[in-house]
Amino acid sequence: MRAQFDLPAGMTYLNTCSHAPMLRCALAAGQAVLARSGTPWSGPDAEWTAGVERVRMLAAQWFGGDVDGLAFVPSAAYGIATAARNLPLARGDAVLVLDGQFPSNLLAWQQRCEETGARIVVARREPGQDWTGAVLATLERNADIRIAALPQAHWHDGAMLDMDRSAPHVRARGAALVLDLSQSLGVIAANPVGWQPDFIVSVGYKWMLGVTGMSLLWAAPHWRNHGTPIEHHWSARDARTVWQFDPQTPPEYQAGARRFDAGGVIELQRLKMFEAALLQLQEWGTSMVLDHLQATTDALDAALDDVGLSSWNTAQHAPHFTGLRPPPDRFASVAVALRDANIICTARHGVLRIAPHLHVGPADMQRLAEVLVRAVS
Repeated sequence: MRAQFDLPAGMTYLNTCSHAPMLRCALAAGQAVLARSGTPWSGPDAEWTAGVERVRMLAAQWFGGDVDGLAFVPSAAYGIATAARNLPLARGDAVLVLDGQFPSNLLAWQQRCEETGARIVVARREPGQDWTGAVLATLERNADIRIAALPQAHWHDGAMLDMDRSAPHVRARGAALVLDLSQSLGVIAANPVGWQPDFIVSVGYKWMLGVTGMSLLWAAPHWRNHGTPIEHHWSARDARTVWQFDPQTPPEYQAGARRFDAGGVIELQRLKMFEAALLQLQEWGTSMVLDHLQATTDALDAALDDVGLSSWNTAQHAPHFTGLRPPPDRFASVAVALRDANIICTARHGVLRIAPHLHVGPADMQRLAEVLVRAVS
């Protein structure tokens, strides 16, 4: 499958958590649009509209097929800001986040707390505790939590939060649930029916294999019927009424979460590239992608064990990526050794983030372990 990605020979690319390697089919789709971009008269509006809904339907497969629940937004941060605008929050309330949570699912809540007099509550792991246990314990200690803003896999090292266990506890306390699945969607499907979140966001350019500037926002039925978008533009409105220009009566929104579609995001090049990526994921199949990546990280776990470096690995990490923690005094030299071996990964805050995709297999993981052990020998 490596040949389906636009990668140079000899490179072991393990940085999907930052940006997925480009699929050749997506690259070709984008180049085709660019080649005819000078002829805007050649693409009728009806073709563009049909393409938008076709891509929405493909993306909805990762949300239990809920097409009406999906909107296209430029970033996960935009989706979180939409959630923060709509969910009620008042003085004395609290918003739950994980320790070290990615800024896209933190900054908007900090702003809302500053505006309302609410506060941020941080779930921190005790020694030997996983994120699920930390979240449940924090919920138990803080009855004022009104919003839980959480990821499924921690961006820093792949440590997992069990949504099947956590979501019911959030709901039992009457709190809203907002999920950032940017580090899991595309490998692990969302379960909006089981989790009952208010909003879900995900970028499209990591595990979804799409492009920057095209992200997904899922909204629960209440919000897709009563929510207020951040911006107001014609393409999120009902085409039958939007051009009537009645200064007293605004036009109706499009059906479902389409009211949250961001202006200018759904342009043809992004749309075609994202469609190509989603079609490729569909062809591979969800279970195949998950199984392959699980086998790859299992191979890494075994290889680290063989060379005596299993203590570096993140416990209970995601099936598709993990984080390795070399001794602090060797971190810089290990990172240099990987770069010299043309092994590309994120090295940040003492963690080497190992995030393969289908272009990587068990043999690459064995080579990675060998480079690591040589670097500290």
